[in-house]
Amino acid sequence: MQLSEQVAPITLPTPSRPVRRLYVLDGLRVVAALSVVLFHYTATNEAWGKNTKAVFPHFHSFSQYGWIGVELFFLISGFVICMSTWGRSLGDFAVSRISRLYPGYWIAVLATAAVITLWPTYRSVQNWTQVMTNLTMLQHGMGVRDIDGAYWTLFAELKFYVLFAIVVARGVTYRGSVLFCAVWTLAGIVDYTVDIPVLDMWTMPLYSPYFVAGIAFYLMYRFKPTAVLWAIVGLSFFLGEQNMAKRVKFNGPSEHHVASVWPAQVLLALCFLLMALVALRKLDRVQWGWLTTAGALTYPMYLLHENIGLTCVALLRDRYPAHVLVAVLIVVLAVLSYLMYRFGERPLGKWLRGALRKGMDEIRENSPAVRGR
Repeated sequence: MQLSEQVAPITLPTPSRPVRRLYVLDGLRVVAALSVVLFHYTATNEAWGKNTKAVFPHFHSFSQYGWIGVELFFLISGFVICMSTWGRSLGDFAVSRISRLYPGYWIAVLATAAVITLWPTYRSVQNWTQVMTNLTMLQHGMGVRDIDGAYWTLFAELKFYVLFAIVVARGVTYRGSVLFCAVWTLAGIVDYTVDIPVLDMWTMPLYSPYFVAGIAFYLMYRFKPTAVLWAIVGLSFFLGEQNMAKRVKFNGPSEHHVASVWPAQVLLALCFLLMALVALRKLDRVQWGWLTTAGALTYPMYLLHENIGLTCVALLRDRYPAHVLVAVLIVVLAVLSYLMYRFGERPLGKWLRGALRKGMDEIRENSPAVRGR
């Protein structure tokens, strides 16, 4: 994408090693998405009407930690956002993110609202104001319930984009990225000692370590590992491990079962190890083209899976064996995700991207040049 502002080009450090497409990140997205899907389908109780440990006595021991796929998603997001914004303007960044997130999200919100309105066995729509508010993706900030429980992560992503936009506005550089990581980490640590809701909202201390570590991993990949970058990753890892008890308490316990913390900590360490291997280019040999398509389906799969899938579970749980029902649901979900991506998300995203670019061009053409640039 070419920069269209009438400004002097930003001088960026020359990477010491070439940057190319990372198919392995698409593969990790697939792993993260499937782990979250399996967690909701085989480790949450409400839709099954009983404890899932009894429904899936062997598989449940593993799937109850599938929510760690969210942490892996955030690690990948930090890596990819830093990579994709290098050399781009703030306007390009905004167009890219909006046209990437919103088209599929709009389709999923409307589809989920329709399903839980027609079959309110698992969840139901409060009113259509809730649906309209959810279409903005800002419902968490407005105190409105998500149409689908999985959407809370999107608000965390949006806040990360807003914060990182400060770096993008100044031109993404090695120094600026490291400074961003340091300031955000420090703010998150301060948040533990004060009771300021606004600070807590923007520092996101439970999740910011993963975005920060992802940025540091990308800097390692683009340039080379250094003591400073390893220190950022190490501190982020420590904070993440420290937070696992809170995450397990939120996702794991029920009146019948309390999950252990250490397996979650081991799985988080594995996530960091995989990203470290990516950063050190140990997985560059993974060049399977099909991973690109599979990775593209993870976003619609994530958006569609929870309330629609669990509504199906609530309706069909007494008719079919549990394992068969889950397997069929995942296959159907994959097909729906492809259809949504191919015939909804991709064409709508193309149209939205074009419309936003025209709007950005209007802003640039009708704004005076900044003195000194």
